Amino acid sequence: METPSFGLLLTVCFILSFNLAFSDSSNVPIGIHPLDEKYFVSEVIKCKDGSNSFTRDRINDEFCDCIDGTDEPGTAACPAGKFYCRNAGSAPRFLFSSRVNDQICDCCDGSDEYDGSILCPNTCVMGGHAEYKTINYGSRVTRFGSAGTKRNRVGLTGEDTSQKLQGLKTVTIVQVILIAFLVFLCLCRRRAKSRRRNSR
Repeated sequence: METPSFGLLLTVCFILSFNLAFSDSSNVPIGIHPLDEKYFVSEVIKCKDGSNSFTRDRINDEFCDCIDGTDEPGTAACPAGKFYCRNAGSAPRFLFSSRVNDQICDCCDGSDEYDGSILCPNTCVMGGHAEYKTINYGSRVTRFGSAGTKRNRVGLTGEDTSQKLQGLKTVTIVQVILIAFLVFLCLCRRRAKSRRRNSR
């Protein structure tokens, strides 16, 4: 009985981890708490405050159909809306929906800035709620093209930076150890194969 090759096993593990990381099995709109996922499954959904109802295609459409913000968890359309940060690897939390896509990374996993206007690093594993903020020096033009007041954002403090660097250093060390272990396993396997060939 021949054992599967190490390369095949490594390839299968990589494919499985890739599929698990990027699969969207439930097709749940962004910003919804996992306990509320079943609430949003039906085609016609009632506002949580009972004021109105809306169809599933009107979730996160940038128009506030419900006073309580039930239909807009992933946009800033409703003033009372709440966005759920999953923050895998850290503590999950709710944000006001007005903080979604505002070019400030409020969730440590960066899920509140999904429109692509800013790249938020995932800092959940590196210590969580060290908020990553950028400095905006230039434009007075808002997201919709109208002139507004210039908004400066606060940069990272020294403590936040050192915390992130420590987390990055730890992740890098773990990756180097894993790569060294894989190289060691490959060398051991090669040596065992050559011994089997020589003994024949």
